[in-house]
Amino acid sequence: MKKFVKSFLQCGFLGWSLEILFTALGSLRQRDLKLRGQTSLWMFPIYGSVCLLTPIFRLLRKIPVFFRGSVYALCIFSGEYLTGSLLARHDFCPWNYERSRWNIHEVVRLDYFPNWFLAGLLFERLLAPNK
Repeated sequence: MKKFVKSFLQCGFLGWSLEILFTALGSLRQRDLKLRGQTSLWMFPIYGSVCLLTPIFRLLRKIPVFFRGSVYALCIFSGEYLTGSLLARHDFCPWNYERSRWNIHEVVRLDYFPNWFLAGLLFERLLAPNK
């Protein structure tokens, strides 16, 4: 249980940090040099739940990187869809992708595949490092 809590906290903080960095860099498109990043408290447990993928990270560790990253991105899309749909049902969802033509029910953006591919590999390094 102690290891699970540690992994959950690590994933939550890593996810929050990545989101703040991503949104801050995204402000460059509007030429906002204040580089304000943002996130939501709802995101911490969502990112923290990535620790549930640890068995998958360990299982796929020896598989080529393209396949692993793709599986991780699909897992993250699934989690994003489930949590986004649940939160949206109660009007709590902190994201809305309705303006993206690549959205699925406004809670998933398929054009974020490369982001989730790389994030999955980063979480893999955190949770199932090469020994």
